[in-house]
Amino acid sequence: MKSEKLLEKLADLEHQQWANWANSILESEKISPERFQRWRKLIATPYAELSEEMKEHDRKWAKKVMQLIP
Repeated sequence: MKSEKLLEKLADLEHQQWANWANSILESEKISPERFQRWRKLIATPYAELSEEMKEHDRKWAKKVMQLIP
């Protein structure tokens, strides 16, 4: 149970990290209007409100971090 909570906290952090990175890309690079709109929506969405599919993208990276924890 504790590991599930940790996984979700790390996945939330991953979403925040991605949002920060995506914001910098949106400010500095030209991307397609479709991607711009999709990213803007995801950036504004807190992790807890993401679809399960999107949460799984963040969990994938959170699991990699958990593998490093002894």
